[in-house]
Amino acid sequence: MVKFSASEIRDIIISMLVIAGVFSYVLAGRNLSLAVQLYLISLVGVGLGFVLHELAHKVVAIRYGFWAEYRLWVEGLILALVTAYFGFVFAAPGAVYIHGNYIKEDENGIISLAGPVTNIILALIFFSLIPLVPPASTLGAISFLGYYVNSFLALFNLIPFSILDGAKVFRWNPLIWFLAAGTAFFLTINSIFNII
Repeated sequence: MVKFSASEIRDIIISMLVIAGVFSYVLAGRNLSLAVQLYLISLVGVGLGFVLHELAHKVVAIRYGFWAEYRLWVEGLILALVTAYFGFVFAAPGAVYIHGNYIKEDENGIISLAGPVTNIILALIFFSLIPLVPPASTLGAISFLGYYVNSFLALFNLIPFSILDGAKVFRWNPLIWFLAAGTAFFLTINSIFNII
């Protein structure tokens, strides 16, 4: 059963609020009053993708019998605020920490894959909403932003380097990594250049 501690809920909420804030600030061209107007759009389009990505890691880890909890990383939040001030976002607000007996390579790979796959699913959901809502509406803006950000989050996290999810997925199964990364790459390119 998936349970959340009070501190974990607090950390998730703080992370989500800050992530939405820095994205809205950058999207607004660092115009504070416009950023306030864009905040709800960022909260749904960006914050949801971030939170569900982390919760996917947690849920899958718990299903394997591990203890898993999201923890805020203050330095990562500060980094997000500093980069937003300069007009771009590099955010690492926290992560799901997993403890238990030895984690096998396949378990680690599947737990790591859960986050990016969640973002891919969210990107496809947002993409499917785009033709159904007026482009100039709030729902239209949420759909476009959600499609782009979730595609990019999946692609970035699947980079097979260091502590990123992609490194663990690649070590476990290069073919599955290739399929997931290829899908995320296509969705990201499409969300930028509107190929289809």
